[in-house]
Amino acid sequence: TGVITEETMEAKKNEKYTVGVLALQGAFEEHQSCMEKLGCITKQIKTPSELLSPDIDGLILPGGESTAMGLIGNGEMWETLQKVIIQNGMPTWGTCAGMILLAERCVGTSAVIENGQSLIGGMDILVCRNYFGSQISSFEMATPPPPHLNNQESFPGVFIRAPAILSINNPEDKDMKILGRVVATPCRQASVVLQELEKKIKNGENVIKMGVVDALVREEKNESVVRMKETSYGESADKEVNNNSQEEKKDDSTLTDMKGEEKIVLPGAAKDTNAREVICAVQKKNILCTAFHPEITEDLRWHQYFLEQIIMKK
Repeated sequence: TGVITEETMEAKKNEKYTVGVLALQGAFEEHQSCMEKLGCITKQIKTPSELLSPDIDGLILPGGESTAMGLIGNGEMWETLQKVIIQNGMPTWGTCAGMILLAERCVGTSAVIENGQSLIGGMDILVCRNYFGSQISSFEMATPPPPHLNNQESFPGVFIRAPAILSINNPEDKDMKILGRVVATPCRQASVVLQELEKKIKNGENVIKMGVVDALVREEKNESVVRMKETSYGESADKEVNNNSQEEKKDDSTLTDMKGEEKIVLPGAAKDTNAREVICAVQKKNILCTAFHPEITEDLRWHQYFLEQIIMKK
């Protein structure tokens, strides 16, 4: 890859890039429209062969219904997605349901699928599905803007049955960049999930998936412990926080095992409202995740960020 100079970036801006949008279900047409406004060519991706096309420069996993996508695309399509994204390093962006699919760990998974939510993986995060509530609880709130762009006004984040990132599985990973946080109260269902999750963590269980049907990996010999670092999750962790959110006093107790090892630490809950500071945008190398839906706003900044800071820098 090498170092990209300003001259190289200017030349890249004159190139035509082709962005594939996973079109199994969800808001794929809206993403296509946004990328086309930025001068890109877009293609709907429905089969493994389309995904393996050599002219695809980047891939978007849209918002929609992660359970439906998992049922439709499981099998060869999932294996191809894992190969293209994780092994080959395809620039990839998951929004809302797409973010869930890219997560390595997920709680609040659907009971519809026998073995829980199907995950592609690649992003080392713990996600809570439907953290913000049901479809009728959808809302818009100010969120941190993408970095490295001239316009640094808050971004209109649209949350529709949205997930939240509860934690980074390896806080010491320097490639992990937290690009946005918000303070929000989990819905009633998510609150129950979080209470159960806290119990399991205290009992020494290494949670991979958790829903009506649990898929858990218990720790053996105290291995696979995720350690918590109080300062920064990544180079962007403390710099790009949502200044529009009201700060509340939280109970940030660290969960430990019998030997005092620090495990997954959930964001502390405000004593009166149960509000927690959760992550809504994160990047690790070629993979970008946002909990909200930039594609249904008129603001193209996150699409511009994906194009200029990930696709062009591949």
